[in-house]
Amino acid sequence: MPARVTAIHPFWAIEGGQISIVGREFSLQTPSLPEVRIGGVAARVIGASTTELRVLVPSGLDEGPATVNIADVPGETGFIGVATPFAAGLHQVDNPVFDRDGNLYVTYSGTRGQQVPVSIFRVRPNGTRETFSSGIVNPTSMAIGPDGRLYVSSRFEGVVYRVAADGSVEIFATDLGVACGLAFAEDGTLFVGDRSGTIFLVDRNGHTTTFASLPASVAAFHLAYGPDQALYVTGPTLSSYDSLYRIDANGSVATRHAWFGRPQGLAFDGKGALFVVEALAGMSGLYRVPAHGEPVLVLAGPSLVGVAFDSTGGLVVSSNETAYRLQGVHRKG
Repeated sequence: MPARVTAIHPFWAIEGGQISIVGREFSLQTPSLPEVRIGGVAARVIGASTTELRVLVPSGLDEGPATVNIADVPGETGFIGVATPFAAGLHQVDNPVFDRDGNLYVTYSGTRGQQVPVSIFRVRPNGTRETFSSGIVNPTSMAIGPDGRLYVSSRFEGVVYRVAADGSVEIFATDLGVACGLAFAEDGTLFVGDRSGTIFLVDRNGHTTTFASLPASVAAFHLAYGPDQALYVTGPTLSSYDSLYRIDANGSVATRHAWFGRPQGLAFDGKGALFVVEALAGMSGLYRVPAHGEPVLVLAGPSLVGVAFDSTGGLVVSSNETAYRLQGVHRKG
């Protein structure tokens, strides 16, 4: 029976991400591992059996579909979607965020208390990066408000800032602990995560009340508001596995999924599907969380912290240092 490639998982990846090539009759008769090329570039094989090859995606690939070939399996070509670097030189600790015009906002957060020359960069749809705002110490999480303006938390100051179109800032809410995750409800209510264990509710006038309590995080809370009018939260702890939480309108907390390894940023796409970044070593990346059943790995990539979707179906995932773009992902299936 000839060797065959039957599937590649996941379909999307960034450089350094681990994909699995599944098939049958892969040859392991030579001293060296099978030769695999992705987009014509040699890829490192890190594990092999007759039915599966585990491969790291090489750097230097173009954005979009890339061929996957095994040297000793002629005529068998697979494809993956490759997200490529879109903005580098960052210090991102939560999701980047798109505005209504398709501009992407990314942070340089810095170490605790560090004053950096530029707090927030704006990346135009054509990839041009420009200074947007300065003066926010440890910018952490961002969200676009119903007024179209950018809101930014400072984990150092326990403050949420509102940013004007020219990049100038004003304080919107204070006394928010170690303020990290941000998410707006449809009515303009802002939720703010204090990683020491509190989710705050902030009204349109900046008045703050306690909404819910969760286990404290060793890193940050990450928030997303769902089409079901519930708040979704992740926050890594010292446990081997952490939960994705769902908090209803009354502040009641339920565990949506209990087995993520160091979950990070989360976001809903334009179709209302929830995606969560997992930063655990190995098969880390971006997971889609279905309404029922187990999360599904859809994008492989190491050390990711954030995810954002634009209005056209484009996707950006980010590590601490780099944002990667994959355009029109819904049109790819």
